[in-house]
Order: sequence, then structure tokens, then C-alpha cells
Amino acid sequence: MSDNAKLMPGEERQPTLTQRSPERTTMWVFHGNHARYASGLFETLDAGLTWAAEHKLTGTMTEYRVGGTYDVAVEEGRFRPSRAHHGSPDHVAGFSPGLRHIHLADGHADD
Repeated sequence: MSDNAKLMPGEERQPTLTQRSPERTTMWVFHGNHARYASGLFETLDAGLTWAAEHKLTGTMTEYRVGGTYDVAVEEGRFRPSRAHHGSPDHVAGFSPGLRHIHLADGHADD
């Protein structure tokens, strides 16, 4: 796809197979609905879901690539800075990874 091609909403959210570096691992982070900080970090989704089910947690389990989420998304082509505030401290600090996430209610996937 050329740099000038128009993208559909969400098209860049998942990296292509060539963008997924075997050297860059992912981790799963649990963040409770009303929590200020994340409360769990897991090497696999299954481990995180098992832990959340044991504790009957409500929140979001999100996949993160190791590294700064903003820099990784730009490097992998999942995000293109296009506005003046992109890359600013506030924007980078609040940047979402754009990878898979699962909403949980009482420890179960919220369908």
C-alpha cells in the first residue's frame, strides 16, 4: 500500500506478519475498570484470563508489545503521526497500543 493510499478506519491497528518482529515479544496487561494502575502482567493471554477468572475481575486485558507503545506503533506502521500534537509528551503518555484487547466482567469475557 502506498503512503498516499486512503485507509479504512482501524486498518492499521494490527501489524502485518512482516511487521511482527520475532525479537519483539508481547505481554498481556490487566487493568481494572476503576483502577488507576494496571494490576497484572502476563506472558500469555491464557495465564491472564485464568488469573482474572480466579479473582472474578472486571476490566480489560490488553496485549502490549515490549517497548514504548507509541514508538512501536509508528515503527510497525500501525500509526502515522499526522497532527501537531502527535508525539507530544501528553500524547505519548496516553497512547494506546492498538493491539488485541478483551473486556472482562466478573472474570469472564464480556461478549
